[in-house]
Amino acid sequence: MPILLVLFLAVVAEITVMVTVGNLVGILPTILLLIAATFVGVALLRREGTKTLGALQAAITARRPPERELVDGVLVAAAGVLVVLPGFISDVLAILLLLPPTRAIVRRRLIRRAEVAVANRERRTIIVDSMVVGPDTDDPHPSSADAKPTIFLPESRRETD
Repeated sequence: MPILLVLFLAVVAEITVMVTVGNLVGILPTILLLIAATFVGVALLRREGTKTLGALQAAITARRPPERELVDGVLVAAAGVLVVLPGFISDVLAILLLLPPTRAIVRRRLIRRAEVAVANRERRTIIVDSMVVGPDTDDPHPSSADAKPTIFLPESRRETD
């Protein structure tokens, strides 16, 4: 689905939810709910961002691959973007990404998808047909400075399993 269509649908959904909540509880409570959700999100963002940075530093110090911590950092950053967007849906998604149990679920799925993508990429091979035609000199024993072979690369193609 094109990104502009997704963004358009997200904006329509956010406006629909805000109007619905505004009709149910009133305009002032709706605005207060949006502000409260933003403050909760920002507080969680500060806490989880600091924890994630500390975990990343610990992983680097322990000399182990920090894949979990890096994915957590990306998810916390995505939550930071979502929390500053006005709307209930983006705030709920941001808060869910900032909670460690739900972030762990998303992290596992992202890592699994990345592993599958890497495995699929490794299955593809690139075959390059080429041939080397001896040095460009008629001397049967050329010096290393004179030995410059001519390499022909007629074609390259990608094969998949």
